[in-house]
Amino acid sequence: MTLHDTPTRAATGAPAGATPRRMIWTGAGLPASDGDGVKLTRVIGQPALPDLDPFLMLDEFGSDDPKAYIGGFPSHPHRGFETVTYMIAGRMRHRDNTGAEGLLGPGSVQWMTAGRGIIHSEMPEQAEGLMQGFQLWVNLPAKDKMTAPRYQDIAAEQVPVVDLGHGATVKIMAGEVAGVRGPVDPGATEPLFIDITLTPGGVAHIPTPDGHNAFVYVYEGDAKVGEPAEALARGRIAVLSPGESVTLASDKGARLILAAGKPLREPVAKYGPFVMNTEAELRQAFADFRAGTF
Repeated sequence: MTLHDTPTRAATGAPAGATPRRMIWTGAGLPASDGDGVKLTRVIGQPALPDLDPFLMLDEFGSDDPKAYIGGFPSHPHRGFETVTYMIAGRMRHRDNTGAEGLLGPGSVQWMTAGRGIIHSEMPEQAEGLMQGFQLWVNLPAKDKMTAPRYQDIAAEQVPVVDLGHGATVKIMAGEVAGVRGPVDPGATEPLFIDITLTPGGVAHIPTPDGHNAFVYVYEGDAKVGEPAEALARGRIAVLSPGESVTLASDKGARLILAAGKPLREPVAKYGPFVMNTEAELRQAFADFRAGTF
């Protein structure tokens, strides 16, 4: 776990009058592979949970077996959405055809806006040891799908860590918690993307933007989610009801991802690395890529 040496102190407590969220659906990810045979767990983007507007996909990768990750993700295109890579452990190198390059290490974040088109690679810079992290796909509204590509490379030390008290700390990649904002420059979906650590007996009350769709994913330990509190085991995702806050707790300790985003409520046409609004736009994306105009 990568934390600041001097976390920000902030008071906690359920916001007065805030509508509490609860779990309305839970499920487990499915084994999958992507890139050059990288083994992962597909949490969003599987048959039971195809998407959660504006979130299109959530993959968890984690293995200390080099054969499970050494092939990495060689050069491939994207158009029409954003990819978010959050590293827990290991080292991966990003390169793309705009000339951007960045090293993802433990605790770092890469927020890439593909826009009208980008070709990038994410390749391991290690041949042994643990490689662990997440990739989240966030949709772009129709008006932004053909925007210029953009790459935000955020080192671990740039990610604020807030000590909420009551055995809870939170790393803020995007959005705001306890008056502290994450370093990601938000887009139209106004995302909240945080990593929460709960010590045994810990509890956190996290405000969530009203009207945003939200989910919680437990990747270490076991948690209790919502009001009324319901158990959520390691490797399971919970889709949350509408509301303005969520209560998270753990008897034995846990780490979990919480994400919330403003739904776009637009048609989605997706195939492979492209996400547009119509089938015609998808066909054009493939034609542009084949023509080398990305």
